[in-house]
Amino acid sequence: MGLNSIDFSSIWVTLQLATTTIVILLIIGTPIAWWLANTCSKIKVGIEAVVALPLVLPPTVLGFYLLIMLGPNGWIGGPIQTLTGSPLSFTFAGLVFASTLYSLPFVVQPLQSNFESIGNAPMEAAYSLGASKRDAFFSVILPLSRRGYLTATVLGFAHTLGEFGVVLMVGGNIPGKTKVISIEIFDRVEVMEYAQAHILSAGLLLFSFLVLVMVYSINKKLPVHV
Repeated sequence: MGLNSIDFSSIWVTLQLATTTIVILLIIGTPIAWWLANTCSKIKVGIEAVVALPLVLPPTVLGFYLLIMLGPNGWIGGPIQTLTGSPLSFTFAGLVFASTLYSLPFVVQPLQSNFESIGNAPMEAAYSLGASKRDAFFSVILPLSRRGYLTATVLGFAHTLGEFGVVLMVGGNIPGKTKVISIEIFDRVEVMEYAQAHILSAGLLLFSFLVLVMVYSINKKLPVHV
């Protein structure tokens, strides 16, 4: 009993999944959040609803449709299988795809709120000095968005760590490949190995608590504007 009986591969898979997912989310979430914060398009409400859908949709429902989509007959998994010989379902790549969709609102919404709070004045000032839109964004908006990016990164990372329903439906329970901490805890409880489940759960709880404390501490020290 204890640490020696725990399969650490699930911890490694979880950390890989959370890190990969948050990097992808920051890359694709930034332009989505920026567009939502600045557009007057009639479809804005619809796009916001799509982004926020994972917040209200049961994880098993989302996981089921993603499993169909990524499977050998799915409109994403089918072409992938034709090209590579295997579909995305029950693979780490499939887990990343599913986690990216499931954690999307936890990154886009904080960034959108951050961009909206900054307003248009900094960009207009940069334009008046001859900066292009790209230069103005990277030299003015990004430095002003440190709070937003910190919050988005932590929320997205932490949410991915705790995923269960979606990752179980899409990735299954393959040790060393798609088995994450949440599934490992569930498996331990099922066979009444409560000591190992306690260790994994307590570790995840402590990690989440320390991360939140760190974020709140850093946010208090960061100025709203630079």
